[in-house]
Amino acid sequence: MPAFAANLTMNYPELGFIDRFDAAARDGFKGVEFLFPYAFPKEDVEARVSGNDLHVALFNAPPGDWESGERGLAAQPGREDEFRQSIDTALEYSAVLKNRLLHVMAGLRLPETALQHQMDIYVRNIEYAAAQARSANITIVLEAINTRDMPNYFLNFQEDAKSVCDLVNADNVRIQFDLYHAQIMQGDLSIRIETLFDWIAHIQAASIPHRNEPDSGEVNFPYLFDLLDRLGYRGWIGCEYRPRASTSEGLGWLKPWRGRSALQLDAHPGDQAN
Repeated sequence: MPAFAANLTMNYPELGFIDRFDAAARDGFKGVEFLFPYAFPKEDVEARVSGNDLHVALFNAPPGDWESGERGLAAQPGREDEFRQSIDTALEYSAVLKNRLLHVMAGLRLPETALQHQMDIYVRNIEYAAAQARSANITIVLEAINTRDMPNYFLNFQEDAKSVCDLVNADNVRIQFDLYHAQIMQGDLSIRIETLFDWIAHIQAASIPHRNEPDSGEVNFPYLFDLLDRLGYRGWIGCEYRPRASTSEGLGWLKPWRGRSALQLDAHPGDQAN
């Protein structure tokens, strides 16, 4: 059955980031994911990971100036040196945290820049990231993000993410399929999962439209989780949602999957992408 990873950027918001690892482990999670660990020494993060016997499923490469509204560097002209430094930094953290997946954000669409020129830069930068990650046995994942939550993001549709994978043509570049983003932009989730399955290395889930626990709203998550099981998905499902109350109190939706999800851990979720 699917293996679920707590998202420590959105889950447990009442706690400081470094304490969220302990809370996730107390609630029975075996995996965690998060956006950016770079405000903390990698050794401090690793101590919480290993001390709680957790697996880091995924985190993001540095995105530029997040507080000022930047959302990634990979498709940003004139930022190539900074992008390469960001990959170096991410891989330094990966060497300690032992994650197998690294999300590289494209950044915003620049209307003053020709679309093809921006795409060419994006592809070249992802080629670089994939080459650097290969020796560490890390897969680069690309996520299509909806324009409601992140206006003007460069990559919005699952098939566009697949097209970039095709252009890069590296066996360690795959799709991060976020069910929340995909439903807002496109819908038809089960067909898209089946069509793109061989390219999907990571999945994230949240209810639509409010991005809470995946137990209500317009998507039948038990059906999709069962579909992933039937298809043989061995990756993680990241719980990238905002809890309605406390994260711990809201985990009733996970009870049918508890215990069974942990059975996947010895198979190293995410291996299907490598």
